[in-house]
Amino acid sequence: MGSSSPHRVSDVMTRAVVAVGRQTLFKDIVQRMEQWRVSALPVLEGDGRVVGVVSEADLLPKEEFRDSDPDRFTQLRRLSDLAKAGAVSAEEVMSTPAVTVHGDATLAEAARIMASRRVKRLPVVDAEGVLEGVVSRGDLLKVFLRPDNDLADEIRRDIVDVLFPVPVEPVHIVVSDGVATLTGRVEDAARIPLAARLVRGVEGIVGVDCRLTAAGSAAG
Repeated sequence: MGSSSPHRVSDVMTRAVVAVGRQTLFKDIVQRMEQWRVSALPVLEGDGRVVGVVSEADLLPKEEFRDSDPDRFTQLRRLSDLAKAGAVSAEEVMSTPAVTVHGDATLAEAARIMASRRVKRLPVVDAEGVLEGVVSRGDLLKVFLRPDNDLADEIRRDIVDVLFPVPVEPVHIVVSDGVATLTGRVEDAARIPLAARLVRGVEGIVGVDCRLTAAGSAAG
């Protein structure tokens, strides 16, 4: 399909990525997050492979335990957090293994990983685990900002013209605020529900009002 819509992570990800190495110091990590306004940074090996991710959540224990002398119970219960509180480098605070995604993953797959692992940003890696970019929640939502006429063009080209090459009455496609309305009369009644399902799957469509009707007695 000659589709122009961003269906894959590689279409929406940010390629210029700020990352840190295992030995990057705590203060430098905080500084980079602040400077680049990001909530997490990939941690890389020398060859660019992602070995972990350090997020704000990984850094907070240092702040939390800074002025306190935790009791024995807290020490046992929060052992990993206390270790992070005493940490000085990325290697000691990072979460590992990193939750990553491949560039050819669909946006739905990336969204599912983010939701299930409760992360806001995912490093995008190639087959060898080398960093290619980062995809954020905001990147995934960008598809909903596509202009209505782009969406209508894609529906016409990739769905309507393919399923109904010779409609009985012309098929009209109107997209308004991401909601697609289809009207017209077609020969093949069985293809109408399929059309509605395919339109719903177009990136950026938020709703479908399918008013297509079938011509002839076969439609009943």
